[in-house]
Amino acid sequence: MEALLRRRAVYVCQSCVRSARQPLWRNYSSAPPRPDIYDVVCVGGGPAGLSLLTALRANPNTSHLRVALVEAQDLSKIRSWSLPPTKFSNRCSSLTPSSVKFLEQIGAWEHMARDRVQPYQEMQVWDGVSGARIEFDWAGAAPNTGTTIAYMTENLNLTSGLLKRLEELGGVSTFDNARVENITYGEETEELDLREWPVVQLSGGKQLSARLLVGADGANSPVRSFANIEAKGWDYNRHGVVATVELEGEGWGGEFTKIAYQRFLPTGPVAMLPMPGKYSTLVWSTTPSNAALLKSLSPKDFTAMVNAAFTLSTVDLEYMHTQKSGQEEEYSWRMEHTPVDHRAVPQVVTGVQEGTVASFPLKLRHADTYVAERVALVGDAAHTIHPLAGQGLNQGQGDVKSLAKTIEYAVTHGQDIGVGMSLESYVSERYAANHVLLGVCDKLHKLYSFGSGPLVPLRSLGLSAVNALRPLKTFVMNQAAGNGMKVF
Repeated sequence: MEALLRRRAVYVCQSCVRSARQPLWRNYSSAPPRPDIYDVVCVGGGPAGLSLLTALRANPNTSHLRVALVEAQDLSKIRSWSLPPTKFSNRCSSLTPSSVKFLEQIGAWEHMARDRVQPYQEMQVWDGVSGARIEFDWAGAAPNTGTTIAYMTENLNLTSGLLKRLEELGGVSTFDNARVENITYGEETEELDLREWPVVQLSGGKQLSARLLVGADGANSPVRSFANIEAKGWDYNRHGVVATVELEGEGWGGEFTKIAYQRFLPTGPVAMLPMPGKYSTLVWSTTPSNAALLKSLSPKDFTAMVNAAFTLSTVDLEYMHTQKSGQEEEYSWRMEHTPVDHRAVPQVVTGVQEGTVASFPLKLRHADTYVAERVALVGDAAHTIHPLAGQGLNQGQGDVKSLAKTIEYAVTHGQDIGVGMSLESYVSERYAANHVLLGVCDKLHKLYSFGSGPLVPLRSLGLSAVNALRPLKTFVMNQAAGNGMKVF
């Protein structure tokens, strides 16, 4: 009988044998597509996501990883981004020297339009009610500290430079113009068991399976929702008004000593941050009704309100917010009766770039954790901060630097980059530091929201004391710049 069976087996077609061994669902057109498998899938093509993939591709220890980028927008528009030298985007960020050093290390800094990056060497901050003031600069600080406090750049300049660097490095599967439809766990097949791996389902039917799924997808992160990570916080009932403005000159310090200004008003801080030439970017945190008024004003009246924000009393400014129009005349009349040290405030704003006045709601959010099994969060997906310290983008760069280092350690020590144990060092390094900074900015916002009462002289005394103590002021500056000893 056994011999007979062997003889019969000779007559079985070999192609039939191969077909019979295939999983049955492959024989049907309605079968689910097999996902592409990657080591790292990053959802979000903003500064955080692009920096992470650039860091992984630029590092010889992680450059072999198979990585993919998912972005809902058309990245070709960012690659070809270009503006004339007298026009600037209204979404700008302040990069600390530490963030710039990281961008240099991954090779992205040289791909940015450097003539559109403006370092500044001083910062003037004062209480809009009491006038108490603190001046930040590196004069008298330790040698080799450098003179630059931070670098102002347009967000599009940064993302464009990162994309150019990624193209130079190669090896990234990019899915732009692709919306994330759903994120689920994979399935078990005869070849692979992906039941614990996230699978990103894109519009158009494409599926990407990730050993590690990174959420760099903003405050309303679908990746964070998939991982069941909650984000706690609150809305400030404030809007940030941004605009690109033109000054009468290149600033009181001239071309080579740029100064940033910030005045704390009861409704929120207003900041004037230098851009190249005679231009600056405005960030004004104020009430939603004030923001709506500012956006509705004519260019001349808007310009008058910006000048008033840095020169007039809070009472005068509050009155001007009640006017539907005519702020230019009102400001001129009030300045005739208001003594001002003009060199202690920004130079006069002479115009606003068309189409740059916009606003966005301010909120504080902090995720309960930055990692879950095979998931990691960076940037706004992990935390959202008040813009008064200009640290939002820098926090994201700090996250990316830490996560890239964590992934490198896992790779070089033969660990699975997606398991929770491999990601623990990222959370331990970044969570507490971000939490402290979030809390400091939140407390400063609340402290300066009082227009009267006993807190006003107390906060003014504290500001003046820090200004008088050079070592303490230098320590604060080092912490903000990401230099020196870490205490958070």
